Amino acid sequence: MQNFSNINAWVFDLDNTLYPTDYNLFHQIDVRMTGFIQRVLNVDKDEAFRLQKDYLGEYGTTLSGLMNRHNIPPDEFLEFVHDIDVTVLSPDPDLAAAIDALPGRKFIFTNGTTVHADRVSERLGVRHLFTDVFDIVAANYIPKPNADIYPTMTERFGINANQAVFFEDMARNLAPAHKIGMQTVLVHHEDDDGDGHVGMNGRGPMEEINFIDHKTTDLTAFLRSILASLDAAH
Repeated sequence: MQNFSNINAWVFDLDNTLYPTDYNLFHQIDVRMTGFIQRVLNVDKDEAFRLQKDYLGEYGTTLSGLMNRHNIPPDEFLEFVHDIDVTVLSPDPDLAAAIDALPGRKFIFTNGTTVHADRVSERLGVRHLFTDVFDIVAANYIPKPNADIYPTMTERFGINANQAVFFEDMARNLAPAHKIGMQTVLVHHEDDDGDGHVGMNGRGPMEEINFIDHKTTDLTAFLRSILASLDAAH
């Protein structure tokens, strides 16, 4: 395992990273996105779904497509699509213990909102462990993987990218982090076409990707292995 001894900033994506995809929480958001597009653009469900996925692929998020193509106010969209039932999530004390034991500061870096991040992370029992959240509003509605927002995030929090690691479930979102010097960890790295969190969005086999330093399908176990390696080094 690559040396994590110099890491003092631990940056985590939120949805499908801090919790397993088995909870299917993002499906609720996905359905509400489709419903929102149906209502505001006055189209049927199939057309709304097509636009939703087309904009996701072209702009990085459905919201960016709606803003660019239709001048949709972002706040209305974000409030509507994140009005979901987070009680399907279970508190995760093992994850909380592992995050708590990591040396340094911890952050959430999400294309969602801080309100959504707070609700989800509080439900998981980990919100109090994070120093701050960098959300889509802080990014001026420019989503990951736009390369411009990664240095904006690190500068906002005073993070040295060479002493930071980023955990994400979407491979394409790791490329800009790697480019600025962060270590990268792909979480739940199998492709998932069901909710828009597609591993590479058609960019080729994982074996050919050189911006992913680590892969795991079990975040808690991976964090424990980091902690064990840090303990062994002392």
